[in-house]
Amino acid sequence: MMLYDHEMRFSKFGFYPKKLISLMRCYPDVEYKAHFDLSVWDWEIYLTANIFENRPDQKYNAKKHATLYWADGRMLPRSELSNKSKYWSLQYKYNDSTPDPKNFTREDIERIKEFGSSENRKNQAGSPMFFFDFLYSARSRIIIEDHVVKTSFLGKKTKVHERIVPALKNVEKTILKAAATDSELKAIVESFGSADAYHWREIRDTSRKSFHSYGIALDILPKKLKGKAIYWSWEKDRRGEKWMLTPLEERWTPGKKIIKIFENNGFIWGGNWIIFDCMHFEYHPELVNKF
Repeated sequence: MMLYDHEMRFSKFGFYPKKLISLMRCYPDVEYKAHFDLSVWDWEIYLTANIFENRPDQKYNAKKHATLYWADGRMLPRSELSNKSKYWSLQYKYNDSTPDPKNFTREDIERIKEFGSSENRKNQAGSPMFFFDFLYSARSRIIIEDHVVKTSFLGKKTKVHERIVPALKNVEKTILKAAATDSELKAIVESFGSADAYHWREIRDTSRKSFHSYGIALDILPKKLKGKAIYWSWEKDRRGEKWMLTPLEERWTPGKKIIKIFENNGFIWGGNWIIFDCMHFEYHPELVNKF
């Protein structure tokens, strides 16, 4: 990367890549110190944060630290800089509308089929987890479970990472306030059967941790699907290789109003992915906040 290119911006954080400044603003409780390391021609970023968040029972203010390199938005340890092609940027473009299968070309279908194949999912690049491992103390199951707390969402018991509790509670508060005067929204809320979040596991067909392992992903399932499609892999088992052509009207969704409330509070919705997961929300303010 060029030291002084058009992607650089000056702010109170310093003269850094503009996407790095955006990431900093999304997680303002983290302290960032960055300098340009000429030996690798990249930004070295020293991160500091409290070990525990939103935990009044903790009597001490211990800190955690990490050193990562910007790596064109990947946030990698120095040892992984030579392998950066294996990782996506943390701040990819989030599609805030659902791709309509009616518009897919034959080439689109073949591309999606290849993207969703087990072999490709094993070998394709993926999200770099090093920043999230630091942020959520997720290097191991034992460590992260010190940060997973019991809570409820719309009356459903669940467990999430302590860091996202304020955002999730604000989602709940906003939904309930709107549902008090919106009978359609109230009926949708009453149709929910569960809201499952923390679950230590890998993403299907990969060796990468699911964001459920961080306690920042939430699956909302209705009491009855009534024949609706909800998850691409289940549809692949049912429909075969034409799973991506499942019409939008045959997919279950929690409704545009609820999706928008989640997005306004830093969550993305899996129903907008090509490999759709209509029950799934993930806390990623770096993808939905506009800075």
